[in-house]
Amino acid sequence: MCKPLKILISDDSMLLRKKLREELEMLGCQVVEAKDGQEVVEAYAKFRPDGVFMDIVMPKVGGLAALKEIKEIDKQARVVMLSSTGTAAKLLEALKLGAIDFIQKPYNSSQIAKAVNDIGRKEN
Repeated sequence: MCKPLKILISDDSMLLRKKLREELEMLGCQVVEAKDGQEVVEAYAKFRPDGVFMDIVMPKVGGLAALKEIKEIDKQARVVMLSSTGTAAKLLEALKLGAIDFIQKPYNSSQIAKAVNDIGRKEN
């Protein structure tokens, strides 16, 4: 396989970050974590990951605002939004802002594997 994908995950739930980290590491990814929207933007600028899994509802800076900032840093950023409060309006806004996918929580392993595959396919 090629070099492992570097994935940044951001969620204010430590439990969800732990579960998602384990899931991604089983898929061979290197994982960096952020606990809120402000941290995820700073971590993106510093680490330039291959992809991001990010919650929509977070303290300090929400996921949609963080997505917008990440896209200003890197127009090619590959961001997958996660949310338990998935409304059609939020889904649409996330996709308009440039998210490549939107996963409803609770997610399953195959959804994460598909998203990682999509992130990897866009690698050049």
